[in-house]
Amino acid sequence: MKSARITGPNEPLAVSESETPKPQGNQVLVRVKSVGVCHSDLHLWEGGYDLGDGQFMKVTDRGVKYPVIPGHEIVGSVEGIGDDVSGIKTGDEVLVFPWIGCGECPACKVGDENLCDTPKSMGVFQDGGYSDYALIPHFKYLAKLDGVDPDSATSLACSGLTAYNAVKKANSNSPEFLLIIGAGGLGLMAIQIAKAITKAKIICIDNDDKRFDTAKKMGADFVVNTNVVGSLSSGTGSPIQKIISICNGKGPDSVIDFVNAPQTVKVALGVLRKRGNLVLVGLFGGSLEISLVSIPLKSIMIQGAYTGNYTDMVELLDLAREGVINPVISKHYSLDQANNALEDLKARKIIGRAVINP
Repeated sequence: MKSARITGPNEPLAVSESETPKPQGNQVLVRVKSVGVCHSDLHLWEGGYDLGDGQFMKVTDRGVKYPVIPGHEIVGSVEGIGDDVSGIKTGDEVLVFPWIGCGECPACKVGDENLCDTPKSMGVFQDGGYSDYALIPHFKYLAKLDGVDPDSATSLACSGLTAYNAVKKANSNSPEFLLIIGAGGLGLMAIQIAKAITKAKIICIDNDDKRFDTAKKMGADFVVNTNVVGSLSSGTGSPIQKIISICNGKGPDSVIDFVNAPQTVKVALGVLRKRGNLVLVGLFGGSLEISLVSIPLKSIMIQGAYTGNYTDMVELLDLAREGVINPVISKHYSLDQANNALEDLKARKIIGRAVINP
């Protein structure tokens, strides 16, 4: 099989041939039709995450071992099955749930393998889908597409799944106004999901006007460019004041930050109304000083959202099948163009989502 491997931090991906694995027991061999290009792939390629204050968390400290085949948003057709596989047959088109856990920790025991203490995620801790074949450890991690477009389905395993989880958390206080920070792949997906499962008026902010036409098509009721005034201060005419005014002077009830950088979190905390709910999703990195007194005085909640579980992914597939959500796939790459795909993602040249079609 042909694969693109990350051999080390910031090193060009190496495209090479190797023996195609043969599935045994509960294993399934999937011929990859499409694999999403995700920011998590970028962090894996760069070697880690910016923690702020000059600190950098290496992925190798989390258990990643190079070389590794990235790609966790995998869609393909079943090529072969092990002797113990049931409910899946050769030729089935499937979406892979990549957030594989240990099966023994408290999270795994309640079905939240995405929050496992010792994760074995595909495309991170074991080989993923930047390849023409992927070996899936167990058939229980597969969901049949049943009519969902393969390219569009890729994002439902990660970006769509993360957005879905975040929107469900943001909807816990039945918001009248929901602010979504970032109109990239996750933000655009979240707008569609929020339109489908909440009653909120949706505000989307970004610093790139080119993204707003798509955001409006996805269902955003209001858009605000954070660069218009040139400052994110709370002064008159600032983006913060504009957001608050849209929300009848009280600010949004919930905010989802798909960037999660110091500046964007400042905006979120600056606009969030009393009893508000802040959901942090992005892995841009950095650190932030906050006024601790304001947290209890405003009685706000700050929480993280990290992907979702298998049940969430199946629910998302149902929404896609019904046409409620339509993931935006804007660019296609071949396996030989894997380096170009990551470079374009890093340079913010991709609106919506990109896929590799091996």
